[in-house]
Amino acid sequence: MNEAVRKSCALYSGLVVVSTGTDLASKHIVFDRLGVFDGTEWLLDGWVRFRIYTSLNEGALWGFGQGFALGFAVLSVAALVGICYWLFFRGGGNSRWLTVSLALVSGGTLGNLYDRLGLHGLQLSGRDGVVMAVRDFLHFQFGSFDWAIFNIADVCLVTGAIMLMLQSLRVPERVTVADSV
Repeated sequence: MNEAVRKSCALYSGLVVVSTGTDLASKHIVFDRLGVFDGTEWLLDGWVRFRIYTSLNEGALWGFGQGFALGFAVLSVAALVGICYWLFFRGGGNSRWLTVSLALVSGGTLGNLYDRLGLHGLQLSGRDGVVMAVRDFLHFQFGSFDWAIFNIADVCLVTGAIMLMLQSLRVPERVTVADSV
């Protein structure tokens, strides 16, 4: 393994551990203190409102695909395999920007995958077994618009996706014949 790949692997691994760990720790703390479907008073209470409110999402973004947690789990594993292949076998790790963005996507994916597999151990009355759902708790309102409740993993996923989008807009440097000689 060459030095550039080794550095990318270390950066990627470190960011994945930090982002996944932050997500899982925050979920654990919030759900331990508030339980499920409970929350704080509004911590910001103007045109922008914010509170901590615990909820479970058995689907994906904005509740899309409710009840398909296992399907989303399979897609998450496939995405993680693809990311690692892209970074470490197809040269993506040569870009620090790409390494950071994909590490954030991976960390967010792992945090939500943990929940989708029911590893959090939450059980609800009236339901058999562990609930296979993502734990969300960050609740914003903007004027009369109520934003979907989300978590730290979602913040990592969206940040990584925005970074990928910005990278795709970048004009690649041209290599001239004189540069390649």
